[in-house]
Amino acid sequence: GKKMSANTKIIVLRMKELLYTAIFVILGILLLLTILFFSTSKDDSSVETSAADVTYDKYIPGIYHTQLTLGGMEVDMEITLDADHINSISLVNLEETVETMYPLLQPTFDSLSKQICEKQTIENITYSTESKYTSLMILNAIDDTLKKACIQ
Repeated sequence: GKKMSANTKIIVLRMKELLYTAIFVILGILLLLTILFFSTSKDDSSVETSAADVTYDKYIPGIYHTQLTLGGMEVDMEITLDADHINSISLVNLEETVETMYPLLQPTFDSLSKQICEKQTIENITYSTESKYTSLMILNAIDDTLKKACIQ
């Protein structure tokens, strides 16, 4: 019986080594794929920007509503667009309970919407680290809405 348990230990060690090798191989492949993905996506984005320069009608004009979910509560966001401008981004029908539970929501939102309307983009927008999660959630929702409103 002793020999078998000794053999088992050797097999376990070999299995561990195989497992580690497999993990490193997988990580290496993922790293290569990530590098390839980012290097190709940069090329794509430069093509997109030159295509966007040609297109004059960027948005389908209108008022777009998007819902944000904060801790199980719905917050309505309204984005007003004309053909080539982000005119306004505002929170509508904001409930007092939401304002009470998320006191940073309104000031954070106001700061972000002001910057976006000035820059006409969601890129290079600054926000405080204490409201990072909220800011990213708001920016993602705005980004999604703008993508939907874009003329393809």
